[in-house]
Amino acid sequence: MSGFGWEAFAEGLGWAAVAAGAVMLVTFAVALRLGVHRVVDVAWGAAFAMVAVVSCAVSAGSGDPVRRYLVTALTVVWGLRLAVHIARRGAGHGEDPRYERMLARAPGNRNLYALRMVYLLQGALVWLVSLPVQAAQYVAGPVSAFAWAGTALVLFGVAFEGVGDAQLARFKADPAHRGKIMDRGLWSWTRHPNYFGDFCVWWGLFLFVCDSWQAAAVTVVSPLVMSCLLIWGSGKRLLERHMAERPGYAAYAARTSGFFPRPPK
Repeated sequence: MSGFGWEAFAEGLGWAAVAAGAVMLVTFAVALRLGVHRVVDVAWGAAFAMVAVVSCAVSAGSGDPVRRYLVTALTVVWGLRLAVHIARRGAGHGEDPRYERMLARAPGNRNLYALRMVYLLQGALVWLVSLPVQAAQYVAGPVSAFAWAGTALVLFGVAFEGVGDAQLARFKADPAHRGKIMDRGLWSWTRHPNYFGDFCVWWGLFLFVCDSWQAAAVTVVSPLVMSCLLIWGSGKRLLERHMAERPGYAAYAARTSGFFPRPPK
C-alpha cells in the first residue's frame, strides 16, 4: 500500500474550495447578466474540472505524477464534456422550470436566495464530491491495478452517458417524436443513461485513492454522496417526478430499469 501526504492534502483542500467557489461566483455574475440561473448547470462540470486542475497544480512534488496527471485528465474530460453538452442543450431557452419553481418561493431577494441555495450549495457539493480527485494527487507510489481499473470505469462511464445523450438529442431533433418517450438504444436498458454514467465515473475516480486505505476511508463519502444525489436526490427522483404525467411514461417505467442497465422486460 502507498503512503499519503496528509499535511499537503490539508493545504490543498483550501485551494480546491477557492477553485470551486470562484467558478460558482463567476457563474452567478453571468446569470445575473443573462437573467437566468440555469447556467449554473453548465458550471457543475466546469467546477470539477477547475478543482482537478488546481489540485494538480498545487500538489506538484507530493504524489506520483502519473496518477496525478491521469486523474486530473479524466476529471477534466468528464467535466468539460458535461458542461459543453448542457450548454448546447440549454442554448436559446429561458429559465429552467426547476429553478423557476424554487425561486418563486424565495423569501426576499430572489437572486440572493439563488446565490445561497444554488450556487454556494453546489460549490460546496463540488468540493465534497471531488475529494477523491483531490486526495489522489497526494498518494505516493506507482500507479497500481486500482488506478487502471478506475481509468477503465471512468472511460466507460463517460462513453455511456455520452452515447445516451447523443441518442436522446437525435431522438428529440426529429419532429415526429414530439411528445413521445425516448425508449431506444441505451434508454431501453435504463431510464437514466447519463446518471448511471456519472455513477461509474465517480466510483472510478474513487479507485485512484484505494492504494492508501486511510485516504480511501476518508474520501469514500464522496462517491456515496454522489450516488445518493443521482438515485434519490436531485437526479433520478426529481426528473421522474417531472416526467410522471407524460403519456406513455408509466408503461416505459414498467419495462425499463430505473438505474442499473438491464435488458428491457
